[in-house]
Amino acid sequence: MQLSLRKIHHLFLFTQMEYFLFSETVEGFIGGSAVLNCSPEEPLITIQDIHVRWRNNHKDQYVYDIIKGQVSVEEQDPEYRDRTESFPEEYLRGNFSIKLNNLQHTDAGLYKCYIIEESVIKSVELSTQGVLIIGKTVKMF
Repeated sequence: MQLSLRKIHHLFLFTQMEYFLFSETVEGFIGGSAVLNCSPEEPLITIQDIHVRWRNNHKDQYVYDIIKGQVSVEEQDPEYRDRTESFPEEYLRGNFSIKLNNLQHTDAGLYKCYIIEESVIKSVELSTQGVLIIGKTVKMF
């Protein structure tokens, strides 16, 4: 596997910085949507130099990037293309949450939101459930 200089730089930053770790669990249904929250404890002064990176930690995939207040899907894993969105009107409040649409069983796992310049990592565990309706019986799986 060949790593780009940009990825090597990010890996170096992530391993060399001290982070505050916050975590939560979110449940979603197959075919539905789930919001993965990411906000630092302290409000941000500016978003002009902020780089936020969402990763699926279980699969080591890039999910979503917000760079200087703009969405970047350049390095986004194809599995998440056209299924993720964020809330740009919330960036100035320090809210970098994303919404993952059309949930699949394979989406379950640990996601991490890195607010690089603020030295913050927010962890979100996503669990997915299916619903099977047979007649009047509803079964969860």
